[in-house]
Amino acid sequence: MHDASPSPADGLLYVLDLSGGRILSVQPDGSDRRTLALNCRLPDGIAVDAEAGHLYWTDMGIPNQNDGAIERIDLDGGNRRTIVPCGVTFTPKQLQLDRRNRKLYWCDREGMRVMRCNLDGSAVETLVQTGEGASDRADLDRWCVGIAVDAVGGHIYWSQKGTDDGNRGRIFRAGIELPAGESPAARSDIELLYDQLPEPIDIELDLRRRQLYWTDRGEPPRGNTVNRAAMDAPAHGPRPAPEILFGHLMEGIGIALDLDGDRMFMTDLGGSVYAARLDGSERKTLLYAQGNLTGIAYVAAG
Repeated sequence: MHDASPSPADGLLYVLDLSGGRILSVQPDGSDRRTLALNCRLPDGIAVDAEAGHLYWTDMGIPNQNDGAIERIDLDGGNRRTIVPCGVTFTPKQLQLDRRNRKLYWCDREGMRVMRCNLDGSAVETLVQTGEGASDRADLDRWCVGIAVDAVGGHIYWSQKGTDDGNRGRIFRAGIELPAGESPAARSDIELLYDQLPEPIDIELDLRRRQLYWTDRGEPPRGNTVNRAAMDAPAHGPRPAPEILFGHLMEGIGIALDLDGDRMFMTDLGGSVYAARLDGSERKTLLYAQGNLTGIAYVAAG
């Protein structure tokens, strides 16, 4: 199912509805909501290649079965195709596009992996492996969820959410390429950036200011928030604690940044789409009661 492609003057948001199995587009003020695709299998992560006219998303499938997939459509909703077939990835979560190297990156939750492939779905690779098999899968501390890519700096960032509301969440960084002679399960270059977080989910980067943003769906007051922290440690002393920018989410999931417009957009499982300035001020609710919303992507006009 697809409608005519809109021509936004202020960019466009693309939003995934987990419960409805659908992909929506909406203007950044919440108007002109359109349905681009239906019958998605628990969609979670989304990435848009505006130049090529493609939208990619992850289908989690049935989370306790190895049947996840990645699909692609044109921005008008046409030409739908599966590029990573069911079972190549277990439960794919957040998805990111590396425009520089023409790659897709995602975290595989029950697969306990950080993965990537070419934009046509070929050359699937595992970059990080935190566990293997059913016994490891039962350990939620091993589950990889959120992903971000610094292609220029040569790093990937990912979250491991830990147990529900357990304050065991962590955010890691590693090189974008596997070190020579090492395996995804035994990398020497993995850095733990933040730990004892409530339940970190999706991640975005502000490379200009070297800042890391993420949603957290753990218990308040630190959970159900949007957080910001430094990507790099200071020359002397410990890392500053993360800054809470935005609270009172209803199981926060998706986040997208409009750096030029000084805006961020968030979604939650309560079915709302929110907007705010990058410092968390000027909070607005753009949509509500839209199902269970997961991934969100912003595409600038032009």
